[in-house]
Amino acid sequence: MSARGFGSEGSAEGVAQATPRTTTEAAAPAAADLRLPAPAPLLLRPLAWLALQAQLLALALASSLVNICAFVLYPVLPRATGRRLGRATIAHGYRGYWRFTRPFGLLRLEAEALDALRDVPGLVIVANHPSLLDAMMLVARLPKSACVMKASLMRNPFLAAGALLARYIPNDSAHGMVRQAVADLREGGQLLMFPEGTRTTHAPINTFQPGFALIAKHAKAPIQTVFIDTHSPYLGKGWPLWRLPPLPIEFSVRLGRRFEPRADHEALTREIEAYFAAGVIVPPQAGGAR
Repeated sequence: MSARGFGSEGSAEGVAQATPRTTTEAAAPAAADLRLPAPAPLLLRPLAWLALQAQLLALALASSLVNICAFVLYPVLPRATGRRLGRATIAHGYRGYWRFTRPFGLLRLEAEALDALRDVPGLVIVANHPSLLDAMMLVARLPKSACVMKASLMRNPFLAAGALLARYIPNDSAHGMVRQAVADLREGGQLLMFPEGTRTTHAPINTFQPGFALIAKHAKAPIQTVFIDTHSPYLGKGWPLWRLPPLPIEFSVRLGRRFEPRADHEALTREIEAYFAAGVIVPPQAGGAR
């Protein structure tokens, strides 16, 4: 998230050695055993690059189709129906995209752990943010979730209509964002946020913004932590779309501890930040410029 003070958007052993361990931090779940990606063979790099760009083009075309349908449906569907249909359509669309990419062998995603959260109402889900693909990975498995989005993305022609139909929450007004998020949680929805506010630029994680904990406090909603593990720098901050990364590009999602809301939401923010810092995998080139 870009609104001030609110969140939108090496090995685990190395992090553990560099970070003092508190009781809370020691509870971080074990990281996935991901292999370090290797450069594609020289003769295969042009083919791999073309395949990766084709997958991104397919994603853009599918997003355009969904948004055309959403543009037609948004004015005519009741709010509750549009909210439910919009979120389910986006989730199923992203799951279809990950199925489409699987035979290429370039992108590998293990996110089945999220299925345990699928039907849990009134839950704030927070995750680290190493890549532009993060929201797609999580939403694909969480069809009842709402995203807090940058206001500029809500005006993006590839995203706007679908986001409006799904009643995603813009961050242009801190007060309005909190109010809408609390109301959505009280209606049984789920809220997906990246407390770093942008993709990770300072290893192991950026400083957390406290908006998620404030929302949880007012909604009386538990906070579920989710770790996104990767050794790949692909689509991290400063990574251009056209650049071919080491292959394969692997992501793994694991569930962390669930925290209860607290009156002192600032203290809770710092506690959860320390918890992530103790358990997150640091991808290469995580320290790029904002």
